[in-house]
Amino acid sequence: MSATTGIRQRRSPVRTIGWHLGVIALVLIVVYPLLWLVGQSFKPADEVVSNLRFWPDHFTAGNYPQGWSGLPAGTFLRFFGNSLVIAALAVLGNVLACSLTGFALSKLKFRFRGVFFAIMIGTLLLPYHVLIVPQYIIFRQLGWIDTILPLVAPKFLATDAFFVFLMVQFMRGIPRELDEAAKLDGCGPLRLYWQITLPLATPALVTTSIFAFVWTWNDFFSQLVYLSSPEHYTVPLALNLFIDQTSQSAFGPMFAMALVSMLPIFLFFLAFQRLLVEGIATSGLKG
Repeated sequence: MSATTGIRQRRSPVRTIGWHLGVIALVLIVVYPLLWLVGQSFKPADEVVSNLRFWPDHFTAGNYPQGWSGLPAGTFLRFFGNSLVIAALAVLGNVLACSLTGFALSKLKFRFRGVFFAIMIGTLLLPYHVLIVPQYIIFRQLGWIDTILPLVAPKFLATDAFFVFLMVQFMRGIPRELDEAAKLDGCGPLRLYWQITLPLATPALVTTSIFAFVWTWNDFFSQLVYLSSPEHYTVPLALNLFIDQTSQSAFGPMFAMALVSMLPIFLFFLAFQRLLVEGIATSGLKG
């Protein structure tokens, strides 16, 4: 018995080291594209295509100032501002509209509630590219083309069914006893939503904010369809301007600005990740 225990104890460090080495290898595989992007952003123009190695032979930081102010449409500060405005409004719209819709579908009782929920789930099965043509026709008739309205206005109408489904499933897990106690204290539906349900749904709200910000910031197809003026371009569209099919493409500045464009996502995720962890740890229930 003691011999078997001793063998297990001797094997335990080996297994632990092997486990850690495997995890490190997986992390390196996942992080490799990011590290490759960092290396490409410091390569001179002649090395970007000719030098296939991970790290440049000759470092240069000129890609960053060249990419920041090298586009005819303006500096990247304008494109960052456009993306931040659209992403912030998308987050605000999704949080407000989807939480209201989720509250109604999970907490309120009305006719055809199940039918509306089933229709909402059915919209998840529709590819976005199927809807782009009728939506474009509607927005063109409204005169919204080449503005941020087609990218922002639908967010305030709870059109992202995934976030609505997320809210519904989370709010259904909130104890009914809290709703009944609030109703006994005289809370109406709006007060119940604002003072009781919404604070308890912090993890779902934070998750919605993170995904809405990341998806909107990285969105290329919708912004390419609805935005045509360079002064309205966002970061993904601005990065596409570095690829010139008629002359030499500026890959070095493009890689540099692609790396810079990841910073807002990283910072946004870090800030909201703390709130997400706190919300899950406390479960939103405080005495």
